[in-house]
Amino acid sequence: MKKIFLGLGMLGLAISLVACGSKSDATSKGSNKEDKVIKVASQTTPMTDVVKVAAEVAKKDGWEIKLIQVNDNVAYNDMVASKEADASFAEHKPFMEKYNSEKGTDLVAIQPIYDAKVGFYSKEYKSVDAIPEGTKVAIPNDASNEGRALAILADYGLITLKDGVGVNGTVKDITDNPKKFEFLAVDLLNLAEAYSEPNVSLVYNYPTYIAKIGLKPSDALLLEKTIDQRFSIQVVARADNENSAKIKELKKAMTSEKVKKFLEDKHSDTLIPAF
Repeated sequence: MKKIFLGLGMLGLAISLVACGSKSDATSKGSNKEDKVIKVASQTTPMTDVVKVAAEVAKKDGWEIKLIQVNDNVAYNDMVASKEADASFAEHKPFMEKYNSEKGTDLVAIQPIYDAKVGFYSKEYKSVDAIPEGTKVAIPNDASNEGRALAILADYGLITLKDGVGVNGTVKDITDNPKKFEFLAVDLLNLAEAYSEPNVSLVYNYPTYIAKIGLKPSDALLLEKTIDQRFSIQVVARADNENSAKIKELKKAMTSEKVKKFLEDKHSDTLIPAF
C-alpha cells in the first residue's frame, strides 16, 4: 500500500511539473511574441499611412509594427514618454525639443523620413504685391512652427527679422513690418479654419491640415524656398530605447525602398523623402 501511495505521489509530481513547464513555455512564447511588437504612436495622414507601409516591410522580418492613432499633437509624445508606445512618427525635431523642455522628458529624434512642403495660403490674393496693408496673418502659436512661418515671410521680403534669428524668430523679433501685418497666433490644428475667417489674408499651414479644405502646396501663395531638415518629420523614441532592437527594426522598415516609393508615388506634391 505504501508503494502504491508513493507511486501516485510521484505521478502527481510529474503531472504538476509538466503543467508548470507548459505554462512556462506558453508564457515564454507570449513574451517573445510581445517583444516583436513595436508600438508607434501617430496622429494623421500621411504619417499613419507611412507607418502602415513600414509594418508590411517589418512583417517579413517577423516583427509587428502596431499603429496607435491619436487625436492631437501632444498625445503621441505623452505615450512615448510614459512607455505606452515605443516610438512616434508625427513631428519635427524642434517641436520635440519644445516638448522636452516643457515636460522634462528625454525624447530623441531617431530618423528623418520626409520634409513637408509648407507655406502661406490666401483665399483672396494671387500675388504678394496685392496683399493690402493692415491685413491679418495667421501663424502657429507654438514657438517651433512660429519661427518657421516668420522666416518664410522674411524670405519673401514681407517682414524683416533681427539678424541671426533665422527660423527661431518670434513676432517680437520683427524689426520691419512695411505692410503692417496683424499677426494671429492659432493652434496648428485650427489653422485651416482660420483660412475662411474674415480679414485674414494669409494663413500658414502644412499639407496635411490644409488638405482638409481642399488645398495643396501648389495652391500656396508663399511656399518655403529652402528645405531645412531640422523640420523633417521624424521617428522619435526615448533615450533609454533608441538603441534597442525594436527601434533598429523600425528605422530599417521606415527607411525601406517600399516606404520611399510610397512617398514618391503617392505624396510627391506635398512632401520630399528625407532619406
